[in-house]
Parts: sequence; C-alpha cells; structure tokens
Amino acid sequence: MKKYWPNLKDYLIIALASLIQAASLRIFFVPANLASGGVSGISQLINHFTGWPIGLMVLIGNVPLFMLGWRFLGGRRFAFRTAAAIITYSLLTDLLLKIPLFTYYTDILINDLKGDIFLNSLYGAIISGIGYGLVYRARGTSGGSDILARILNKWRGVSMTQSYLLVDTAVILSAGFIFGWKEALYAMITLYVSGLVSETVLEGGGTVRTAMIVTNNPEDVSARVIEDLERGVTYLEGRGAYTGSSRPVLYCVVSRSEVSTLKTIVNEIDPEAFMVIGVAHEALGEGFMPLKGH
Repeated sequence: MKKYWPNLKDYLIIALASLIQAASLRIFFVPANLASGGVSGISQLINHFTGWPIGLMVLIGNVPLFMLGWRFLGGRRFAFRTAAAIITYSLLTDLLLKIPLFTYYTDILINDLKGDIFLNSLYGAIISGIGYGLVYRARGTSGGSDILARILNKWRGVSMTQSYLLVDTAVILSAGFIFGWKEALYAMITLYVSGLVSETVLEGGGTVRTAMIVTNNPEDVSARVIEDLERGVTYLEGRGAYTGSSRPVLYCVVSRSEVSTLKTIVNEIDPEAFMVIGVAHEALGEGFMPLKGH
C-alpha cells in the first residue's frame, strides 16, 4: 500500500480540488456572470445562449486540448492526472446541481450575495485559487488554458504568465460583449487574485528569509546564530573580486520574526559586516516544515 499511496493521494487531492473549483463556479461565477477564463469561461458563454450544460461543454472543449497536451507535454506522464482533473471537474460542475443539499445552501448564498459583484469575485477568486493550487500540488493541470499555456511556453518560448494572459484575456473580453464590461473587469481581477492564491497554496504562505553574511568574525557570528536562534549556518567559500582575498560567506535561513535578532547579532559582533537578506517561498527540513510529504 505504501508503494501506491503517493499516487493515490495525488488523485484524491485532484478530486477534492475539482470539487472546490466546481463549487466556486456554481456559487460565485455563474450567478454573477463572471467568466472564469479558459474553457470554463467559453462554456459559460455557450450555456448563456444555448442552455447546454457547462460541465459537458468543459469536457468537450478539453478533448482537443488534451490531445495536443498528449502530443507536446509528455504523453502518459501528462495524461493521467490531467484527465482525472478534467473529468472530475466536468462531472461535478453538472452533478452538483442535482444534489438537493448543495442547491439548498447555494440558493441561500446566492441570495445573500445577490447584486454584490465584488464579494462574488473575491470569494470566487479565493476558493477557485485554492482548487487550482491543490491540482498543481498534486502534479496535475486543470486542462484548458493550463494546457495551452504550457504548449506555448514549450513550443514558442512564451512565458507562462504571458500565455495565461493571452488565453484568458481573450475569453474575458468576449464575455464583456455579452455579460457587460463591469463584469469583465471584475473577472480580470478575479483571475489575478486566484493566481496569487494558487501560488500561495502551491508554494506555501509561510515565506522565510535567507541571509548571506560576509564578516571578519565568521566563527563568532555563526556561534551566536546557533546559540541564540537555534538555526544552522553553512560556510560558503567566497573571494572578493576587488581585493582578491578569500573569506567564508555565512548562509542561514530564518523566519521573518528572527530577522531583527539576526541583524542585532551581526551588528554587535562585526559592525563592518556585509549582509544580504532575501526572501524564500518555503523552507523544508530540520527546523522548518518536514521535507517528507512535499
């Protein structure tokens, strides 16, 4: 069981992420006429004119994109998780409407938020962003614009950010002619916020600080850091380009709240030291989050 658990866990996360995305679409995006971008946004537009099920349109629209992804993005390694995400999201988007408990509470939420496009876009962005981030953590994609963005990035060298912008903006601008330009503006804000949320879910919200310290008293500084902050210190070999002299460079990772203490330690021991503080999205290992399971 241990052998198969990592992959099984990924598929369970994808199923949960699809449920979150489908719920966000049904509760916030569709009632407020907010196009969600990509294939989902196009499916909303088709549904608006024809009444055809959004989930079914999402599934049909993803078929040619899935085939392109199979061809250009790695065959089986790409296929299984992406197929799982597309199928579960498509099915849940339509099936949720047939669950009485879901529709009951959805109607309550829709009535509470009726006419408040700002809250719809904010809640929709946060919840859908969580769903996207979980899919990425499970090493999958959500299909649609995800696939197009990756193909453009690999085939033409277009950055992922620009690819998403090209694909999703085209859909939202089209929605502007149908739903209205205020809705289109909020849809663009929603895309931006959901991207930030998905990045936080994927990379972790607990940003940490990295420090590189050049000092004439490396032993004293490292000893104080180990003793006062209980953080590890790594010696890197450095050589000044101007002086040509060699000296160690201290490297350590601390939490945001420990930066002030670190500066005080360095200043007390060597006021002439040179220190650079950087930002890291996540630290895994001893003293931070365990590496196992990530």
